[in-house]
Amino acid sequence: MSAANATDSGSSSGINIDAMSLDQLNALKQQQEGQLKAYTAQYHQLRAASARIATAMSSLSAMPVTGSSGEGREIMIPLTESLYAPGRIVDPSRILVELGAGFFVEKCARDAMRVLERKGRLVDANSDNVMAAVEASSMNVKACQQAMQGKMLEIQARKRGMAYKNSMEGKE
Repeated sequence: MSAANATDSGSSSGINIDAMSLDQLNALKQQQEGQLKAYTAQYHQLRAASARIATAMSSLSAMPVTGSSGEGREIMIPLTESLYAPGRIVDPSRILVELGAGFFVEKCARDAMRVLERKGRLVDANSDNVMAAVEASSMNVKACQQAMQGKMLEIQARKRGMAYKNSMEGKE
Protein backbone atom coordinates (compact mmCIF):
# COMPACT_ATOMS: atom_id res chain seq x y z
CA MET A 1 0.00 0.00 0.00
CA SER A 2 1.39 3.38 -0.90
CA ALA A 3 1.39 6.41 1.35
CA ALA A 4 -0.86 8.11 -1.21
CA ASN A 5 -3.74 5.64 -0.92
CA ALA A 6 -4.32 4.09 2.48
CA THR A 7 -7.28 1.75 2.36
CA ASP A 8 -9.90 2.26 5.01
CA SER A 9 -10.60 -1.23 6.37
CA GLY A 10 -14.28 -0.36 6.69
CA SER A 11 -14.75 0.08 2.95
CA SER A 12 -13.27 -1.09 -0.32
CA SER A 13 -12.56 2.41 -1.63
CA GLY A 14 -9.21 4.09 -1.15
CA ILE A 15 -8.72 7.33 0.72
CA ASN A 16 -6.35 9.89 -0.76
CA ILE A 17 -4.39 10.74 2.36
CA ASP A 18 -2.21 13.25 0.49
CA ALA A 19 -5.25 15.52 0.16
CA MET A 20 -5.98 15.37 3.90
CA SER A 21 -4.98 18.00 6.44
CA LEU A 22 -2.65 17.16 9.30
CA ASP A 23 -5.61 17.09 11.73
CA GLN A 24 -7.56 14.76 9.43
CA LEU A 25 -4.53 12.49 9.08
CA ASN A 26 -4.12 12.40 12.86
CA ALA A 27 -7.81 11.47 13.30
CA LEU A 28 -7.49 8.74 10.67
CA LYS A 29 -4.33 7.44 12.30
CA GLN A 30 -6.03 7.30 15.70
CA GLN A 31 -8.99 5.46 14.18
CA GLN A 32 -6.66 2.94 12.54
CA GLU A 33 -4.72 2.49 15.78
CA GLY A 34 -8.00 1.75 17.57
CA GLN A 35 -8.92 -0.84 14.96
CA LEU A 36 -5.43 -2.33 15.18
CA LYS A 37 -5.77 -2.64 18.96
CA ALA A 38 -9.20 -4.30 18.62
CA TYR A 39 -7.99 -6.71 15.92
CA THR A 40 -4.92 -7.61 17.98
CA ALA A 41 -7.07 -8.35 21.05
CA GLN A 42 -9.39 -10.45 18.89
CA TYR A 43 -6.43 -12.37 17.49
CA HIS A 44 -5.11 -13.13 20.99
CA GLN A 45 -8.55 -14.37 22.05
CA LEU A 46 -8.71 -16.67 19.05
CA ARG A 47 -5.22 -18.04 19.75
CA ALA A 48 -6.22 -18.69 23.38
CA ALA A 49 -9.35 -20.53 22.15
CA SER A 50 -7.18 -22.58 19.80
CA ALA A 51 -4.91 -23.52 22.71
CA ARG A 52 -7.93 -24.60 24.80
CA ILE A 53 -9.21 -26.73 21.91
CA ALA A 54 -5.78 -28.33 21.48
CA THR A 55 -5.67 -29.08 25.22
CA ALA A 56 -9.15 -30.64 25.05
CA MET A 57 -8.11 -32.77 22.08
CA SER A 58 -4.97 -33.89 23.89
CA SER A 59 -6.94 -34.76 27.04
CA LEU A 60 -9.56 -36.62 25.03
CA SER A 61 -6.98 -38.65 23.14
CA ALA A 62 -5.21 -39.58 26.41
CA MET A 63 -8.41 -40.77 28.07
CA PRO A 64 -9.09 -44.51 27.88
CA VAL A 65 -12.44 -45.09 26.18
CA THR A 66 -12.69 -48.87 25.95
CA GLY A 67 -13.15 -51.40 28.68
CA SER A 68 -13.37 -50.57 32.34
CA SER A 69 -9.87 -49.08 32.57
CA GLY A 70 -11.30 -45.55 32.66
CA GLU A 71 -14.38 -46.24 34.78
CA GLY A 72 -14.10 -45.10 38.38
CA ARG A 73 -10.88 -43.24 37.68
CA GLU A 74 -10.54 -40.09 39.80
CA ILE A 75 -10.24 -36.79 37.96
CA MET A 76 -10.41 -33.09 38.77
CA ILE A 77 -13.42 -31.39 37.19
CA PRO A 78 -12.96 -27.71 36.30
CA LEU A 79 -15.72 -25.55 37.72
CA THR A 80 -13.99 -22.31 36.68
CA GLU A 81 -10.54 -21.54 35.30
CA SER A 82 -9.07 -21.68 38.80
CA LEU A 83 -11.52 -23.90 40.73
CA TYR A 84 -11.63 -27.68 40.43
CA ALA A 85 -13.66 -30.36 42.20
CA PRO A 86 -12.79 -34.05 42.52
CA GLY A 87 -14.86 -36.45 40.48
CA ARG A 88 -14.96 -39.95 39.00
CA ILE A 89 -15.38 -41.09 35.42
CA VAL A 90 -18.60 -43.06 35.19
CA ASP A 91 -18.59 -43.97 31.49
CA PRO A 92 -15.48 -42.94 29.52
CA SER A 93 -17.23 -43.65 26.20
CA ARG A 94 -19.76 -40.82 26.72
CA ILE A 95 -18.43 -37.27 26.42
CA LEU A 96 -20.33 -33.99 26.82
CA VAL A 97 -19.24 -31.55 24.13
CA GLU A 98 -20.05 -27.85 24.17
CA LEU A 99 -21.51 -26.79 20.84
CA GLY A 100 -21.50 -23.11 21.77
CA ALA A 101 -23.73 -20.61 23.56
CA GLY A 102 -23.94 -22.95 26.57
CA PHE A 103 -25.38 -25.89 24.63
CA PHE A 104 -23.91 -29.34 25.26
CA VAL A 105 -24.48 -32.63 23.49
CA GLU A 106 -23.41 -36.14 24.43
CA LYS A 107 -21.04 -37.74 21.93
CA CYS A 108 -18.80 -40.76 21.73
CA ALA A 109 -15.08 -39.99 21.96
CA ARG A 110 -14.55 -40.26 18.19
CA ASP A 111 -17.40 -37.84 17.42
CA ALA A 112 -16.26 -35.49 20.18
CA MET A 113 -12.81 -35.41 18.59
CA ARG A 114 -14.39 -34.55 15.23
CA VAL A 115 -16.27 -31.65 16.81
CA LEU A 116 -13.05 -30.37 18.39
CA GLU A 117 -11.16 -30.72 15.10
CA ARG A 118 -13.89 -28.79 13.27
CA LYS A 119 -13.85 -26.06 15.93
CA GLY A 120 -10.06 -25.94 15.71
CA ARG A 121 -10.14 -25.47 11.94
CA LEU A 122 -12.76 -22.73 12.28
CA VAL A 123 -10.76 -20.88 14.95
CA ASP A 124 -7.56 -21.17 12.90
CA ALA A 125 -9.29 -19.84 9.77
CA ASN A 126 -10.70 -16.92 11.76
CA SER A 127 -7.25 -16.29 13.24
CA ASP A 128 -5.80 -16.08 9.74
CA ASN A 129 -8.51 -13.59 8.69
CA VAL A 130 -7.98 -11.44 11.77
CA MET A 131 -4.19 -11.53 11.24
CA ALA A 132 -4.72 -10.24 7.69
CA ALA A 133 -6.82 -7.40 9.15
CA VAL A 134 -4.07 -6.70 11.72
CA GLU A 135 -1.48 -6.45 8.95
CA ALA A 136 -3.68 -4.19 6.80
CA SER A 137 -4.49 -1.93 9.74
CA SER A 138 -0.82 -1.76 10.69
CA MET A 139 0.07 -0.75 7.14
CA ASN A 140 -2.64 1.95 7.25
CA VAL A 141 -1.19 3.35 10.49
CA LYS A 142 2.29 3.43 8.92
CA ALA A 143 0.93 5.12 5.79
CA CYS A 144 -0.74 7.79 7.94
CA GLN A 145 2.47 8.32 9.89
CA GLN A 146 4.47 8.69 6.69
CA ALA A 147 1.93 11.14 5.24
CA MET A 148 1.98 13.13 8.48
CA GLN A 149 5.79 13.28 8.38
CA GLY A 150 5.60 14.45 4.77
CA LYS A 151 3.10 17.17 5.71
CA MET A 152 5.35 18.30 8.58
CA LEU A 153 8.36 18.50 6.25
CA GLU A 154 6.24 20.44 3.75
CA ILE A 155 5.16 22.91 6.46
CA GLN A 156 8.74 23.34 7.64
CA ALA A 157 9.95 23.90 4.07
CA ARG A 158 7.25 26.55 3.51
CA LYS A 159 8.26 28.29 6.73
CA ARG A 160 11.93 28.28 5.69
CA GLY A 161 10.97 29.56 2.26
CA MET A 162 8.92 32.39 3.76
CA ALA A 163 11.74 33.24 6.18
CA TYR A 164 14.23 33.29 3.30
CA LYS A 165 11.88 35.42 1.16
CA ASN A 166 11.39 37.87 4.02
CA SER A 167 15.14 38.08 4.66
CA MET A 168 15.79 38.76 0.95
CA GLU A 169 13.12 41.47 0.87
CA GLY A 170 14.78 43.12 3.88
CA LYS A 171 18.13 43.33 2.01
CA GLU A 172 16.59 45.17 -0.92
